[in-house]
Amino acid sequence: MTTKLLLKRIFDLLILLFAHVLLAPIWVLIWIGIPVLIYADSGSPIFYRQQRAGKDGKTFTVLKFRTMVKNADDLGPAWTTASDPRITKIGRILRPTALDELPQIINIFKGEMSFVGPRALAQKELDELAPKSYNLSKRFLVPAGLTGLAQINARRDDIEAKIRNDIEYVEKLSIWLDITIILRSVYRTIRGKWDDNAKLPLDSD
Repeated sequence: MTTKLLLKRIFDLLILLFAHVLLAPIWVLIWIGIPVLIYADSGSPIFYRQQRAGKDGKTFTVLKFRTMVKNADDLGPAWTTASDPRITKIGRILRPTALDELPQIINIFKGEMSFVGPRALAQKELDELAPKSYNLSKRFLVPAGLTGLAQINARRDDIEAKIRNDIEYVEKLSIWLDITIILRSVYRTIRGKWDDNAKLPLDSD
């Protein structure tokens, strides 16, 4: 596992390097354009910050573009749906493409996250899952991910399937699996299908 995680970290850094060198103009447009649109739509703050659990259960501050109304955590459940009334107008554009997740690249650069892995869970979500006796411990053997097997392969409202997919990812951990998940994720972003609950088949590693 240690060797696989080291290779995974090197793979993440290589993606960060080449993506920003090859697509520099697009990144400039994203980092300027999205904040301007968010501010014009609903003011500040531009970013959403939340304490979440990553590898070994250690907490870190996740960073995202804000897509919900201010103080949304106090106004509704931790698990959101595509029709959640707390989502802003710009949020309804960003969420289907997952562009709201891009600031987590900073978390990846810092080593707090990986491009692929189980979704980082907030304490409120962990508290909701703990009484249901899910085998959550395996999720924390690897860094949390910007995308993951559960995100592309399980229905949004099927929490049990998401946990099963997270555990399956940890058990099948490989660079090839990461590449497959990243390509599928890019495809969904291009199509704007991140709110689509259709189940996709899992390729073997």
